[in-house]
Amino acid sequence: MLKVYVPSFLYENEDILDTIYDNQQYEIDKLETDNQDIINQCFINKATWGLSLWEEEFKITSNVNDSYEIRRSRILAKKKGQGTFNVSFLKKIAESFQNGTVEVTEHNIEYYFTVKFTDKKGIPPNLQDLKDVIEELKPAHLGVVYEFSFTTWGEVKKLTWGQVKTGTWEELKTREVV
Repeated sequence: MLKVYVPSFLYENEDILDTIYDNQQYEIDKLETDNQDIINQCFINKATWGLSLWEEEFKITSNVNDSYEIRRSRILAKKKGQGTFNVSFLKKIAESFQNGTVEVTEHNIEYYFTVKFTDKKGIPPNLQDLKDVIEELKPAHLGVVYEFSFTTWGEVKKLTWGQVKTGTWEELKTREVV
């Protein structure tokens, strides 16, 4: 507060000075907020309106209708996508994406590898973006197979009808059953 730097007798009984100090404090607070917002745009994980600049930097087609998280995932994957293509490299790229914890299995004799999603059941929300990045970075002669996990009938049998009917079929396929 600016008022703490001035003796109170200067503004205690002066509505005009009190209003001036309040308005000046408001402007200083706004300036600090704007400065922090600009600084945030320098970091991919904090950027919002600056994501289009990052996308331009990495030559990514911008889709402003996508969430910030999805756009950040694309940028981070592209940023990390510079190096030798191997299992650890692929895992690092996949982890840039939402629900991107994966196991990668190489099938060298058959010239393909398997990407199995392990952190959540179902298909990740931005799978196509991950596929696009992998397709761009993998050697052309290698194929890729994607594996997902879903709730099994064995797991559903453990539930009561009351537990099953609480959601939709889509929710049941990806629900964690304990």
